Amino acid sequence: MNIKDILQFLPSGRLGGGLGGFKGFGGIVLSFLALPISAQKLQVIDNTIDCGKVEYNKPVTATFKMKNKGSKRLTISDVRVSCGCISAEYPQSEIPAGDNFELKITYDARQLGHFYKEACIYSNGTKEPVYLTMTGIVKEEVKDYSKAYPYKVGDIRVDKLDLEFDDVNRGDMPIEVINIVNEGSAILEPNLMHLPSYLTAESSYEYLRPGEKGQIAVTLHSDRIHDLGITRTTLHLANRKGDTVSPDNEVNVSAVLLPSFSQLTETELLNAPSISLSEEEITMDFNNKDKLSTKVEITNTGKSLLVIRSLHMYSDALRVTLGKSELAPGQKTTLKITAEHNLMSKARTQPRVLMITNDPNKSKVVIKIKQL
Repeated sequence: MNIKDILQFLPSGRLGGGLGGFKGFGGIVLSFLALPISAQKLQVIDNTIDCGKVEYNKPVTATFKMKNKGSKRLTISDVRVSCGCISAEYPQSEIPAGDNFELKITYDARQLGHFYKEACIYSNGTKEPVYLTMTGIVKEEVKDYSKAYPYKVGDIRVDKLDLEFDDVNRGDMPIEVINIVNEGSAILEPNLMHLPSYLTAESSYEYLRPGEKGQIAVTLHSDRIHDLGITRTTLHLANRKGDTVSPDNEVNVSAVLLPSFSQLTETELLNAPSISLSEEEITMDFNNKDKLSTKVEITNTGKSLLVIRSLHMYSDALRVTLGKSELAPGQKTTLKITAEHNLMSKARTQPRVLMITNDPNKSKVVIKIKQL
């Protein structure tokens, strides 16, 4: 293969100014040869990092995750950068076999507009140099949307990823609103995918330009839900039509449909069941334990049979066991609640247990679970 054959495969970004002491064809050929290394001992998890929007004159750092995959100590002899506006920070001592480490590249961000910067690693872990790239765009001002819109899905930020329709009666049509902002540099068309028949969504925009804000209104059609208690589903928020589904763009939706007692007579209400709990708010002190269990005593203090029609958990961190679902007047049972510490810490909403009963004064019972 001659030089002309090689050049046709090279990205245009390689043709501007070389790296350090490598200029002209020499640097280009090395760039090409550095790509198909099959036996290299220096592993880079991701050779390119997009820094996104960067504020003018505020240095930005890209941190590259690496590993010494060889059986001997790895030494980085030099890291050459593409211009004087970036600097590199890397381990100066030998890196033991199997160890993970980091290499940081910092750009001074003193020029407005898009940037494409490179660094070249020389080590005893590869026969040819390894290239790293950091990209982004420097703007005069970068707005921080993270407080008002704490969740990030692709290039958009949203104020919530969990929609809860509580205390819904048959025939109600409540609405939950998702507020969004385009934090990217391209025009987007955010939309909700995989809506079930009992949910509809309407957007306040057709296209969302960079920096623009919008809303998605989600309406619950309760007459299309068949079962009492909690109904849950997962939607997916896409940046554009046709985006793929992943855990990163999930929107969890729950609806609690309550039973109706409007047809009960005054006598039936006086002789109705009544649920009483030993506690309805539990604080758990895990104290370095992975799991913790507690018990709640349930008593029927009413005058007729108490039925716990359904039992649900609002979080994957919880597991429950109920002794009996039907209690005669004066009878008791125990609800055992087990919580996992790791999942409790990651919960986006308040972990809690929901019970739907035939008590007309307390058809929905919620037990909140907190941790110290």
